[in-house]
Amino acid sequence: MSTKGNVMSGAQTGAASVLDAAHLAMMANPEDDAARLRYYARLADGMLYLMLECEAEEGRVEPMVVTLDEGRVVLAFDSEERLAAASATPMPYVELPGRVVAAHLAGQQVALGVNLGAGEAEFLVSEEALIWLAQTLGNAPDELAARPIAFEAPRGLPVALMQALDAKLSRAGGLAQAALLAAVRYEDGRQGHMLAFIGAVPGAEGALTRAASEALTFSGVEAGEMDVTFLSPDASATVRMSRVALRFDLPEPAATAPAGPAAPGMDPSKPPILR
Repeated sequence: MSTKGNVMSGAQTGAASVLDAAHLAMMANPEDDAARLRYYARLADGMLYLMLECEAEEGRVEPMVVTLDEGRVVLAFDSEERLAAASATPMPYVELPGRVVAAHLAGQQVALGVNLGAGEAEFLVSEEALIWLAQTLGNAPDELAARPIAFEAPRGLPVALMQALDAKLSRAGGLAQAALLAAVRYEDGRQGHMLAFIGAVPGAEGALTRAASEALTFSGVEAGEMDVTFLSPDASATVRMSRVALRFDLPEPAATAPAGPAAPGMDPSKPPILR
């Protein structure tokens, strides 16, 4: 998979993507907040091909900015084929996670044009929406200390939350063995739901907690809460939860290509410098 370079025009746009399905649902129901949130979740989780003014050099990325009736817009596509279809000439580009693009463009007085000119799944993420998305993705969950005393089968959880969790956890392959979701009652009398990651890889706790938090946020559940914890496979709490919990088996880690120089934005320790 190419992470930077030039794309020639004239390619076919290929099969519909996960983002396409979310876009179709959002456009079919303009007043449906949940559908809109699902679109933004897919946009943040996916990869975007950002059109550049010039080739990226030494981690410096200069997005192409065009002026439309709506104002200044940065152009990005969810596939190389769509980028090619929208350009009459070869264009430099860089592949970045949608959340990285949102974080770096927020507050820069630009909008994000997704698939503009590609003829499919075109959408303009406004300047205000970019700021909201970056802030939402950057929110850190609160840390609490409480002792659970009883677990029960999960109950009353919205379908939207279950779908959001399933989508998030399907992308967490290799970070944990499984996740258990159960209703919980604590020693202090508080009740709620707990998502326990079983056998998490050391250092993956932050990413898994953010995934669970974002699933809750982008599911559209108002005033929703869900506690997250980490348990070893042989812990007594794991055995107790397993009797009543809904289980999510995380996929096996994807095979990785031989290590090479990381493209801008792909190494968390060296974020891209957007100018």
